[in-house]
Amino acid sequence: MLSRGDLHKYQERAVDFILKEQRGMLALDMGLGKSVSTLTAISDMLGAMIASKVLVIAPLRVANSVWAQEAGAWSHLNHLRVSVCTGPEKARRAALSLDADVYVINRENIMWLVENYGRRWDFDTVVIDESSSFKNSSSKRFKALKKMLPAIERMVLLTGTPSPNGLLDIWPQMYLIDYGQRLGRTLTGYKQRFFEQDYMGYRYTPRAGSADRIHELIGDKVIHMAAEDYLDLPDRIDIEQRVDMPPKALADYKAFERTMLAKLEGEVVEATTAAVLANKLLQWSNGAMYTDENKNWSETHKAKLDALADIVDDNEGENILVAYNYKSDLERLLARFPQARVLDKQQDTIDAWNRGEIQMLLAHPASAGHGLNLQRGGALCVWFGLNWSLEYYQQFNARLHRQGQTRPVRIVHVVCKDTIDERVLGVLRDKDAVQGALLSALKP
Repeated sequence: MLSRGDLHKYQERAVDFILKEQRGMLALDMGLGKSVSTLTAISDMLGAMIASKVLVIAPLRVANSVWAQEAGAWSHLNHLRVSVCTGPEKARRAALSLDADVYVINRENIMWLVENYGRRWDFDTVVIDESSSFKNSSSKRFKALKKMLPAIERMVLLTGTPSPNGLLDIWPQMYLIDYGQRLGRTLTGYKQRFFEQDYMGYRYTPRAGSADRIHELIGDKVIHMAAEDYLDLPDRIDIEQRVDMPPKALADYKAFERTMLAKLEGEVVEATTAAVLANKLLQWSNGAMYTDENKNWSETHKAKLDALADIVDDNEGENILVAYNYKSDLERLLARFPQARVLDKQQDTIDAWNRGEIQMLLAHPASAGHGLNLQRGGALCVWFGLNWSLEYYQQFNARLHRQGQTRPVRIVHVVCKDTIDERVLGVLRDKDAVQGALLSALKP
């Protein structure tokens, strides 16, 4: 069993940061051990009686497994009593009534917790695992937790992607740390102070010098550590595999993009807004578009399926992790590749993949983004369908490219030429550049 002496120096630095800063953010890359560092700090705080009851808010899969497992894997942590408060309401209430040190709840239930236990709130320390899920100050989960801030003495935010959509994402997270002391008491004030608004009022661009000023203001409350600075990771190779949509399908695609109307298998499909159109174009690029509200779909082409088949043929004996975006994609992938398995909530599926027993594992980035170690099962990831989320994109890629991986990791993006796929990949790269500048400025 691992002991405290097995912690790396950078992990001890993270522990010291949590102990020193009553409220702060650990912006650590995936694989640097955020949870063990945080649990070590929690153990120290409980021992010193500067904390008495700890709440961890995490993605559901992480809440169900990672925190309790991590505590049991280290000798200096296995004294911690961890109560997992997920599942049906009766089970949550029972778990919350147990005498424990750490209570772990999934983020979807924070509103329920505040509503039912707000008057009896006795969590003096709160840890938010993947704090970027609180980046929307208008969300119910943010507003619920905000009500409890006066009762929370210590706040620890953990994330590898603090600003997946740009610097606007930082304000809500920093508010949970300092009540708006550094970036302003309101999001409106933050926008007015640091950003220029476009003429439509939808897009906010940092003013000259604002990014550096934001980095400076939050630098004492945020510590960033990059995997490449501390881990000896194998190479990551990004590949863009461009495919040609059949001429008829591409012509129809362009007409739909222009008119926002399409006719597929007798069904007239209309995109009523620009957002709906963008979503429909992504579906079309993948090869199937929903034709009605009941999620019936019509196939538009097979180019991406054929491209994936070529990848399988060219990498015989290689296990492949495939990211899909829509249920229609999943249905078509399973029909074309009967050997494929779908990543579900069963630990057995993850174990089988890591034993090398699954040739193709199909996963949606939203359900495979956090807390999964898949690096032992393969080193080839294929994005069959992209989405706009930098957080999902980075976290999904890190399922394979992380500590414990022994081979170079290839990330293959299957992109239809002259379609919205190209724009999405460009947006992800632009967002990555903004977040990269922020994280570089916050390195110790």
